[in-house]
Amino acid sequence: MAIRDFLELPYEQLEELNLGFKQQRKDRVPMDTIREERLKFLADNKGIKAVTICFADLEGRLHLLDYDKKFLLKSYDNLTFDGSSIRGFSVLSESDLRLGVDWSAFYLLPSDVFGPGKVMVFGEVQERSGEPYHADMRGLLKRYANAVYEQHGYTMNVANEIEGFLFKGLHAEQEYAKTGKFEFLSEGGYYHTLPGDGIRVFIDAVAEAQRAMGFENEKDHPEVAPSQFEINYGYSEATIGADQIMLYKLTARQVARNMGLTASFLPKPVTGVNGSGMHTNMSVSDKDGKNLFHDPDGEDGISELAHNAIKRILNSALDICLVLNASVNAYRRLDPNYEAPNQIKSSPVDRGSMVRIPFGNHRSARIEVRSVAPDCNPYMAIYTLFKTALEGPLPTGRLNPNRTLPDNIYDAITFFTRSTRIKEMLGADVQSKYAELKLDAAHRSPRLLGDLIKVSEIQYHHEVYNQQLWKSF
Repeated sequence: MAIRDFLELPYEQLEELNLGFKQQRKDRVPMDTIREERLKFLADNKGIKAVTICFADLEGRLHLLDYDKKFLLKSYDNLTFDGSSIRGFSVLSESDLRLGVDWSAFYLLPSDVFGPGKVMVFGEVQERSGEPYHADMRGLLKRYANAVYEQHGYTMNVANEIEGFLFKGLHAEQEYAKTGKFEFLSEGGYYHTLPGDGIRVFIDAVAEAQRAMGFENEKDHPEVAPSQFEINYGYSEATIGADQIMLYKLTARQVARNMGLTASFLPKPVTGVNGSGMHTNMSVSDKDGKNLFHDPDGEDGISELAHNAIKRILNSALDICLVLNASVNAYRRLDPNYEAPNQIKSSPVDRGSMVRIPFGNHRSARIEVRSVAPDCNPYMAIYTLFKTALEGPLPTGRLNPNRTLPDNIYDAITFFTRSTRIKEMLGADVQSKYAELKLDAAHRSPRLLGDLIKVSEIQYHHEVYNQQLWKSF
């Protein structure tokens, strides 16, 4: 008999349970009911040893706190943490923040990837008073999604195509300052990489894990660039979809680590090859599940609501660019020589357009925002896109089809900070804090990007964050 007897469930059982949890979120089961069910589930399952509560900072970096299960069962309504240690959160004099538990966002984790006996749940950052914390973008997205549903009966749906690179060695991003390069694991390329190739083994492992976590997989494959991957899954309600982005990246990084590799979501880690994007597919449905972006008689098969969403997004493209492209490195990706979506226009065919209108039917009709980088804060990005698509200003005339997105982060910061629309959507404090963080990172890299990747744009990237390094600058 094993000394330790922690919970380890087969993938098929994990998938069934996680899909059940997810369906309760989709059905909007009251939180009181879900909370009581989850507490009972934790109490009854003796093999669960800890609960990981996760939340994102202002830049979208995931933070994980492990709570002993017995402690959490007694104290879940009185959790606190030091917000001053989180970039973009509270100042030292107002450091204590509360951490609520979103019991609907509850996941059983594959034990062979994350270790046995653990579950994960998303947290809600709160003021000491219990009010939502203004810089918690997940909370902002969730409240907006609920308000849109209550006011209009709309469910905002999203599906993201998240590309990444797989590099040899552990901590390849952190070690870049020493090595000056990334090493590809595979150079097999798009579609025709052999089944036994290392990147295929990695993709299979990630896909199996995320399927077990209730992602409802669709397809996966190596991407155009060497050692690049994409693992696609079905659409979900906006907050669920944003959570799944965080879990996708976490799972990819953990699987890679278990294989002695690094999964990177830098937008353009290697010059001379395609960068990584996070194409964001958006649609809106009514309370009966009808896709309101579909119109078989409409131009390109989409409705007036969808066309207006596109116009609003394009009209605000410069203001929201920093939200969608959040790092110095992201502006290397917006290069028209590599299928990059830097043109502020829409098209059903042109993949260089910021917004594409994919071919679809009553189920799949949608708009695809292609200018989103995989290192953005997904909560901020999805909130901003939907808020703009549904409520943003429509252009007064015909949009200039020759406009392009900024080719550097400084211009994007200028558009962001001058935008009254951003101030209205995010609040003046978040607008200021976010711009300050991005300017700090920009100042650590040369103003002109040039042709070669700079060590500083990797080292000081918010997803490769090293606290000691920042302090020593």
